[in-house]
Amino acid sequence: MELGDAGTVRLYFPPDPVTAHQVRCIRPRGTWLAADCCWEFPFEAVQQLHQRFGSRFTIMPALQHWLETTVYPLPPFPGHRQLVAAARMDQPLADGRCLLRHQRHAVRWLLARRGAVLADEMGLGKTLSVLVAARALARVAQMHIVVLAPVSVHGHWRREALTVEVDVHLLSWANIPQEPPSAGYVLIADEAHYAQNINTRRCRGLLRLARHPRLRCCWLLSGTPMKNGRPHQLLPLLAAIGHPIARNQRWYERTFCNGHWGEHRGRRHWRCDGVTHLPELRRLTKPLILYRRKQQCLELPPKNRQLLPIQLNTAEAAALQTGLDRVVATYRCRVVQGEVSRDAESLALLTAMRRLGAAFKTPRIAELLQPLLRQGHAVVVFSNFCQPLRHLQANLGTGTILSGACSPAQREQMAWAFQQGSVNLLLATYGAAGLGYNLQRANHVVLLERPWTPGDAEQAEDRCHRIGSRHALTSLWPQLGIADYLVDELIASKSRHVDAVFGNISAQQTRTTLMDRMRSLLEVA
Repeated sequence: MELGDAGTVRLYFPPDPVTAHQVRCIRPRGTWLAADCCWEFPFEAVQQLHQRFGSRFTIMPALQHWLETTVYPLPPFPGHRQLVAAARMDQPLADGRCLLRHQRHAVRWLLARRGAVLADEMGLGKTLSVLVAARALARVAQMHIVVLAPVSVHGHWRREALTVEVDVHLLSWANIPQEPPSAGYVLIADEAHYAQNINTRRCRGLLRLARHPRLRCCWLLSGTPMKNGRPHQLLPLLAAIGHPIARNQRWYERTFCNGHWGEHRGRRHWRCDGVTHLPELRRLTKPLILYRRKQQCLELPPKNRQLLPIQLNTAEAAALQTGLDRVVATYRCRVVQGEVSRDAESLALLTAMRRLGAAFKTPRIAELLQPLLRQGHAVVVFSNFCQPLRHLQANLGTGTILSGACSPAQREQMAWAFQQGSVNLLLATYGAAGLGYNLQRANHVVLLERPWTPGDAEQAEDRCHRIGSRHALTSLWPQLGIADYLVDELIASKSRHVDAVFGNISAQQTRTTLMDRMRSLLEVA
């Protein structure tokens, strides 16, 4: 018997029908993993497994350590009223701020649950709410506050922890430890959508921490809990907070993800990237997921999203078409030569078309931004690619580029300079500045080309539209060519699925796949 990397118990034994029958009688039930030739059980079954097989099976050291921690269980928390009183939400914080009404509601909601997902929209102050709730737990029981967050936002967490007057143990998504602190702890996972693939190392590391016997509470924070509009991305988050529907992965995928066996290139494989029974998923998850939009909680200045069609002159249109023809011709030659398959190349082709389109948008965007910058407006431009940002900087003769080439300290300095008014134009990539920064001084944001998911688009916009915003925000979406229309249509479709699970609307639960749309695009090209 050994401890799995996701906090489960694994049994390995030679083929034996008697032992196999005994294993099937254990509750909660286990799952046979054919790829690893073992049985996997939730940790809740460890006592039964130990009693039945402890004298016959070798218990590995990591599992033995977890078993020893269960000998002396942690004492229960006091009642909800005592926890709410310990939060002292009516008192000002160290920096003079007071919790807003929706933040106080979030604190009470969290204290009533030992596992939950706080999925408020970006900019509603989730960090402060969860720290105040964790402080209440620390006041009534000796424990650590463990925060799992991207390195880029560690500075923000330290500042907010000083404001709340608590000590936090910061961990990075890039280096999740095998074991938490020795005492009891409350786990806070910021940007929990980092763990939306249950097969990745970071997701299994989160699950291991969330299933430890010394865990007191597990609270996940994410403004985009279903980032790509697909229910299978919600499964790891539900598993981390111990939701019953996440105990059986295959049942969840069949029920909500249209899970089925299919064939691809002559090989049989399991597909679970569909969308089914969204109203039922919403009904089952609503008690443990708090999802609120800004208009429900705050009186912020409005955010206006505008589509901006880009018109090219004859020479520019011919140059763009020549570039696209060259990309399509190269792609088709590679298909004929057998280097790649038509399906495998579709996404690469779309990316090339988006890159070309971004380059041809920059002159028009520069013309649009020049009068805004002369009038002193603060503008943020987001792109997936660095080259168009450099073109914009060269055309305008101003602006700071915040990209992955910058160190975390440099990024903090650039964001601070923009907020202080030293710089009026910030040119950023989605990966570097799409989360963790407050850029609410901006009154215009330009998404030069949109990311693949609605979650990333909203994250970028809401860097500039959050608590502290004093001006209405105009979000411009330049559109040039069929690639932009295709991606924007995908974003709208995925947004409807997200609203069907977390909002109050119903959505059509079938959609054309990206590959099918790309095939149509290639036929037109």
